[in-house]
Amino acid sequence: MSYFPRWPLARTATVAPDERLSWGATLPMGVQHLVAMSGSTILGPLLMGFDPNLAILFSGIGTLIFFLCTAGRLPSYLGSSFSFIAVVIAVTGYAGTGPNPNIGPALGGIIAAGALYALIGLFVIATGTGWIERLMPPAVTGAIGAAIGLNLAPVAVQGSQGSGPHVFVAMLTLLAVALISTFGPLAVRRISILIGIAVGYVAVLILGNGLGLLPAIDFSELASAPWFGLPTFHCPEFVPSAMVMIAPVALILVAENLGHIKAIGGMTGQNMDRFIGRGFVGDGLATMISGSGGGTGVTTYVENMGVMAVTRVFSTLVFVVAALVAIALGFSPKFGALLRTIPAPVLGGLAVAVFGLIAAAMVRLWVDNRVDFSQPRNLFTVGVTLVFGAGDFTLHFGSFALGGIGTATFAALIIYQLLSIGQPAPGRDDRPGTT
Repeated sequence: MSYFPRWPLARTATVAPDERLSWGATLPMGVQHLVAMSGSTILGPLLMGFDPNLAILFSGIGTLIFFLCTAGRLPSYLGSSFSFIAVVIAVTGYAGTGPNPNIGPALGGIIAAGALYALIGLFVIATGTGWIERLMPPAVTGAIGAAIGLNLAPVAVQGSQGSGPHVFVAMLTLLAVALISTFGPLAVRRISILIGIAVGYVAVLILGNGLGLLPAIDFSELASAPWFGLPTFHCPEFVPSAMVMIAPVALILVAENLGHIKAIGGMTGQNMDRFIGRGFVGDGLATMISGSGGGTGVTTYVENMGVMAVTRVFSTLVFVVAALVAIALGFSPKFGALLRTIPAPVLGGLAVAVFGLIAAAMVRLWVDNRVDFSQPRNLFTVGVTLVFGAGDFTLHFGSFALGGIGTATFAALIIYQLLSIGQPAPGRDDRPGTT
């Protein structure tokens, strides 16, 4: 059996991961996947003050790394992970607008998270996934994820507050995303963030550039930027406190990727469990490489799974095409300059939507997995974790500080295991789910 599949031409409407479409159909399908993930992959770095152009570039590189590590048999696209936003903002003290001036320590932390993630993947390859499912049942993963979303609430509120026109644009952007996500056709809902950006952007052009009620969008950088050129890379700084704060995000990525791989297996009708460890390694390596050059941490995207569910096209070659197009866009300074013109109130409105959905998605995880909150171990695990995360409970050890996300993560892991001593083996309410 060869390492890569041979990808014969599909003969049915459903295209398996080891099959392919005609090459003429593969290109637009790949572009469609790129569009589906681009809204979130662009928004993530903007909220952290990272270069979205670099994020797009490294999303393509990361997807190719994932493709190689999983032998071209697991269809997934890697884009910017929102799980890093809170810890990056905490480490860098980012104010919420413009480039992040303290990006170095955050990049070192992202590399640390990727390294931990890859090590977990190697351990899974050697031992299987049973220990992950026992360590991080839905009560734990949901609590950590919800704590991340709630920890970001002050950032979203701060970005939305301001003058009357500023608040109007922020709320208009938020409303546009909500309405499109609720009432739009399925294909349109996949790009609701992009449409929300467009609606807010037009509003600022009218209220700012036209009527002078807001700071106008400055197009001078866009006009002078070349169409093709090398992006500006950034070097990481390995600060121990930042690395310890950001590295635990790997646990969220593990739970997220585990759920995604199981979901893909269900959609394709193929058992993908043998690729779980490889998937962790691929995602971890991709995160390390991204952090090494100034990009964000990456993860598999539910948006792309949605596209696969609708089209029934699971060919992994489609994601190679999407990755190559993303890499090409990463070498366009003009594209990066366009992304940097997105106004602050638009980002503020998007932050409210996205950070709120991070927390709300964890509630859905608990519901889908029937987490029983009459069990004290679940109730106390979630309650303490949410308070530590939302209140940004920080522990100080000399000059080292462990922020709210870190304390919430460790609290969830420790409290659940402590309260499980002498309790019955985990049942349905404690099984791992997807995020």
